[in-house]
Amino acid sequence: MSSRAAAVAAGGLTRRIRTSVPFHVPLFPHRSTAVKRRLCSSEQATQQDSTAKRSTFRPAPSPTHDWIGPPHPLSNLRPIVYRVPDNESELEKRLRHLRQETEDWNHEFWAKQNISFTEEKDAFIISQLKAKGLSLRDEQGRRRCLNSEEMAVFYKSFLDKNRIRHADYNKEWYRRNFTITLLMARIALNNMWRTISDRHNKRSSTPTA
Repeated sequence: MSSRAAAVAAGGLTRRIRTSVPFHVPLFPHRSTAVKRRLCSSEQATQQDSTAKRSTFRPAPSPTHDWIGPPHPLSNLRPIVYRVPDNESELEKRLRHLRQETEDWNHEFWAKQNISFTEEKDAFIISQLKAKGLSLRDEQGRRRCLNSEEMAVFYKSFLDKNRIRHADYNKEWYRRNFTITLLMARIALNNMWRTISDRHNKRSSTPTA
């Protein structure tokens, strides 16, 4: 079975054709997703359990394209297997390793942050319901929810509590992306210089009449 067919069989993996100079941009949508998520029903909890059992299949790197998997159930980020081009230079290898390391670092940060958010949110909801003399579930067995005004208190508290942590994350994120962009620029310049040199050498070797 080819790597592409195996990936499709595993479910959810797609491929991304590489451009000449791709740009590595911050992945922030998962943050708002984590803040807005409210698991208040048994159906949503069941969906989360089903997502957590997603296949961990990881295809071998391709020389022509990146593999992109489905969003991870904890970090909400899509895992990426970066391509390994033929005759990869040391500079290109350094770039690939840094990009992969940044992906892993980003995943680890948001997985931990989202777990912390969910645990603290659930504890807040339980404490507020207890103060009202209510149980976690109603007579039909459905999980009770707080209204938007009550949850806004928790959201603000969570953001204030993690303000420094998020600021440090952003600084490190932009530092990493600056280095990635710099390496991309160096590779692009090297490729351009190599192309010019090859053309010049080809013209010099052509006999004249």
